[in-house]
Amino acid sequence: MNSLPEGYRALVVGAGGAIGGALVQALQADPRCAAVHGLSRRGQPALDLGSEPSIAAAAASLRADGPVHLLLCATGVLQVQGRAPEKRLAELDAATMAHAFAVNAIGPALLIKHFHELLPLRERSLLGVLSARVGSIGDNRLGGWYSYRASKAALNMLLRTAAVEVARKRPLAVLAALHPGTVRSPLSAPIIGSAPATTPADAARYLLAVLDGLPAEGASGGFFAWDGSPIPW
Repeated sequence: MNSLPEGYRALVVGAGGAIGGALVQALQADPRCAAVHGLSRRGQPALDLGSEPSIAAAAASLRADGPVHLLLCATGVLQVQGRAPEKRLAELDAATMAHAFAVNAIGPALLIKHFHELLPLRERSLLGVLSARVGSIGDNRLGGWYSYRASKAALNMLLRTAAVEVARKRPLAVLAALHPGTVRSPLSAPIIGSAPATTPADAARYLLAVLDGLPAEGASGGFFAWDGSPIPW
């Protein structure tokens, strides 16, 4: 991460997942990274995106360690209680939709609410959240996957709106929604089957490179694929 200050500090939320764990490993291997802290429900401090008090407490406990230059939210849910993504309107279920929004949109938004204040005021910083190309409204030509698509679209809007506000006090901060591509993990395995997919380690490397290359001006609040190309809203 050459665009960040020497000795930068990083936080990865969702470190217990495939991509989150790979991000932690990649950052640990970066000699310019002074410290990387992986956060999860089973970590210390424990962080549960379904509990705002848990999010607030985790942010407060880390504040004394100093500013965070890289914050990554690598969380998400594709299947809710074993239910595959909906293919038809007849499959919509209110509880399933509410859970998808809680995990994919509301939780990350509350994370940004409490953790953005850990970003430095006058140094470059990066905040990335895992979104998905299927959350693009403009790129939706196949339909289906109602809850997942809609919750990721909501995440994109929350991220973009937060970027406007964060820039007022932290003009060098860059917030971005990131599509990691098709990654082989426990999250995706039931859906993708034997379809071509990248490894979590490669996905982590691509995503960090995308963030590292985003310019300080004009990129914050954007939606980008693993190869750096912008994705339509």
